[in-house]
Amino acid sequence: MTETPVMWRRRNDSTNLPEPRPFIRVYTGPGTLDALASSYERLLGTERDMWFAYPEKKLALAVVGAFLLIEGTEETLAPFRATHGTLLVDSAQTYLDRLAAEGAEITDPLIKVPTGSGFTARHRDGTVIEYVEHRPTGEGL
Repeated sequence: MTETPVMWRRRNDSTNLPEPRPFIRVYTGPGTLDALASSYERLLGTERDMWFAYPEKKLALAVVGAFLLIEGTEETLAPFRATHGTLLVDSAQTYLDRLAAEGAEITDPLIKVPTGSGFTARHRDGTVIEYVEHRPTGEGL
């Protein structure tokens, strides 16, 4: 897996996010995250604004514009491929409550993740979305 800092985010708190920020997921094999992120930076004309390891899941992630780049082996990526996208939100609990009220199935409960907390839901139309909120870590990241 690519050598990444533990975590780096340009904006580490989504509390005041005015609307959800959608991420298109792109999966990549071991050792390719840095080159892929650099490619997306050139393509989009913007710099990555997040970079972090998720050691519990044996993943490394980067965000460039609207793309969430996820590095891992086929085995570690397999459980994540069924998720269609990710939404960065101001409050995961608020969205969890809204989705439950709309009849969505919560497929992965609200848990702590390296960037804050999140959960995954299957909408009534079958779309599977991960909802995450970002909060600063003890190190301020």
